[in-house]
Amino acid sequence: MIERLDPLSLLRRSALPAACIGMMIYFAYFAVSGPTGILALREYRAQRAVVSAQVAQGVETKAALARQVELLDPQNVDPDFADELVRKNLGVVREDEFVLPVD
Repeated sequence: MIERLDPLSLLRRSALPAACIGMMIYFAYFAVSGPTGILALREYRAQRAVVSAQVAQGVETKAALARQVELLDPQNVDPDFADELVRKNLGVVREDEFVLPVD
């Protein structure tokens, strides 16, 4: 014997599976193309490379400054480095030196 279902009963029985499938599609869409999805991963990797380069440059700058601080230790000042800083910052030259401006 074949049982016929009325349309309202069929709609009620299929509402929960349809809602679950809709939610799965929603989450799958945002997992692929959302702001933190798979497609955004390339952009994050590019940003990470830029930031890593900046960090490496900062580490190099910090090491250079640490070397300069070491050379300017109050108990043991390096005379060549102190002379270089005075000449560069104050523009001081000796009487027996000639300054040739370079463009």
